[in-house]
Amino acid sequence: MNTDNPLVLGIETSCDETGVGIVRGTTLLSNTIASSMDEHARYGGVVPEVAARAHLEAMTPAITSALADAGVTLAEIDAIAVTSGPGLAGALMVGVGAAKALALAIEKPIYAVNHLVGHVGADVLRVPQNTVNGSSEVEDGEIQYPTIALLVSGGHTSLLLVRDLVSDVELLGETIDDAAGEAFDKVARLLGLPYPGGPEIDRAAVGGNPKAIRFPRGLSLPKDHDAHRYDFSFSGLKTAVARWVEKKQDAAEDVPLADVAASFREAVVDVLITKALAACAEYGVPRLLLGGGVVANARVREVAAARAGAAGVALRIPPLSLCTDNGAMIAALGAQLIMAGHAPSGLGFGADSTLPITDIQVG
Repeated sequence: MNTDNPLVLGIETSCDETGVGIVRGTTLLSNTIASSMDEHARYGGVVPEVAARAHLEAMTPAITSALADAGVTLAEIDAIAVTSGPGLAGALMVGVGAAKALALAIEKPIYAVNHLVGHVGADVLRVPQNTVNGSSEVEDGEIQYPTIALLVSGGHTSLLLVRDLVSDVELLGETIDDAAGEAFDKVARLLGLPYPGGPEIDRAAVGGNPKAIRFPRGLSLPKDHDAHRYDFSFSGLKTAVARWVEKKQDAAEDVPLADVAASFREAVVDVLITKALAACAEYGVPRLLLGGGVVANARVREVAAARAGAAGVALRIPPLSLCTDNGAMIAALGAQLIMAGHAPSGLGFGADSTLPITDIQVG
């Protein structure tokens, strides 16, 4: 196996997206994503059994497509990397089973890795950028340590202190109820907007006043600092929006959709960025990395850039295609483990839906 610049195929199936990516060292070669989002939209959220079945159907075509896009064969692959957890148990099992079968079939080592740390690993990737003359230049993706990482998605909202990607990741805080993306979905539903809620709230907020309604900022009061300094809570915010809308409807008044959407979104963004920058200040880390599907929200990026700049904190956001769940970030983390001299995981590991963030590699 090439341990200096390994060619790694990564498989990610923690939720509703079947991701297969291929990297060579820190260079992205392909990133194939097959989403089952449309199948879940009729239910207003991700249905675990539907997600698992969709992964089964998409896995072989996704692997074939990733190999073709990368211009490599299975025989050339040095190692397989796969998400072991956290995530939906059934969905994870499909990816783990596929990765083990593939590793056995081509007789290559396998690395079982943490989904959340994978989001941080996406930032090491160097993404070829096509130029007008047909040649390519490479965008540098080197991470500086330590860094604070804020990961925000439909299933996770976590604040991490990353001292070293492959050996030292500390969980500073996480959501104690709804994840931020989940709150977007639930508020979109009560406003009569379709699933997924993030982009719909974004569209509805256009022209709205983010200061029109002062919705609560969960776990942000001084009394919360000792026990929940870096934890998040969005359940109360969701309830506050529901009560505000109900009050308007009971009074037979029009609900100002744009103002409600903008004010809700502002409350979420305010809490996320305030806590992340507070962690940067407390730990003396002038770097903040954003990851996860909610980072696709325009207001999240806008506020993060403005407030990080004012605080003298360098902000890093991977390309949006690498922020959502994808196999390339898993391959990237696998490659980092190989280059750091870590042994393979073997075949004894399983899917772990509650895998702690400190378990960067399993097995």
